[in-house]
Amino acid sequence: YLGRNKRSVTLDLSTERGAVVFEDLVAEADVLIENFRPGTLERWNVGWEHLSGLNPDLVMLRLSGFGQTGPYSDRPGFGTLAEAMSGFASLNGFPDREPLLPPTGLADGVAALFSTFSVMFALYAREVNDAGGQYIDTSLIEPIFSLLGPQPLRYQQLDEVEERSGNRSTSSAPRNVYETGDGRAVAISASAQPIAERVFEAIDRPDLIDDERFEDNERRLENVEELDAIIQEWMHDHDRDEIVDRFEEFEATIAPIYNVADILADEHYQAREAVVEVDDPALGSGLVQNAIPKFSETPGEVSHLGPDLGEHTAEVYGDLLGYDEETLAELADAGAI
Repeated sequence: YLGRNKRSVTLDLSTERGAVVFEDLVAEADVLIENFRPGTLERWNVGWEHLSGLNPDLVMLRLSGFGQTGPYSDRPGFGTLAEAMSGFASLNGFPDREPLLPPTGLADGVAALFSTFSVMFALYAREVNDAGGQYIDTSLIEPIFSLLGPQPLRYQQLDEVEERSGNRSTSSAPRNVYETGDGRAVAISASAQPIAERVFEAIDRPDLIDDERFEDNERRLENVEELDAIIQEWMHDHDRDEIVDRFEEFEATIAPIYNVADILADEHYQAREAVVEVDDPALGSGLVQNAIPKFSETPGEVSHLGPDLGEHTAEVYGDLLGYDEETLAELADAGAI
């Protein structure tokens, strides 16, 4: 999955011959991405100052746990540490339990997205505004912190530290996960008054529209315990599919809680070809997420899954750098590839 559409080469940058190959690659490159601990490339004499001298148009993305500067920059960094120190874990989970870390590499994925569009902006600046090359300093910790909203402003202005609220929201109600009669679950979010009223109609309680406890979002937040109890009681009397159909009938916002089996069976995911089956010599075929977003004129595709380590060493160094078989053999003997 992580190796979709990639080619794989091997190269030991810490060797003298490996550093020379690396310099040849950089000279041909638009973008270089590295995620060593800060200072590693400099110890190998292939840091930014050296590489930008070889290729002044180079855009170099430096992704590390805590960034290239600051008192923590030398620390080893992983997504789990960023999820903990960014404030994410402190907000994730229920108020009467310990903080929850995400079950997937959330900080890594968020940092990757920020890094991707930062590289695109750097290339735009280079191509359109003649800005030349530059390096980009991205950490794992700051991108996920930036997604958590106006917490610094709230703390500064109101002295508020947001606490865990489970599946509820601190700014809208109803907003929760509800168990259905068949033991599954659905999620509801209805902060706007018209949508909340549609929810009341969908659960056969139009009388709640005129109930002063639920007359606006602020009052619903004040009385969220009672509101959630009313909704949950109705949910227990109906199965998930019936609930979703009824909410759609009233144009009330709802979504079933899906696992991967649900996703693969869902007609909407299928219609949008969100998952594709790709031939693979090791697996026979593999199901993976498709390329997104969808481009009208230059659509992406998944042409192959992850290659073996070094599968394209000869191809890349031969085609891109013009190395012949004798040179490749010499590099292998020297331990560079």
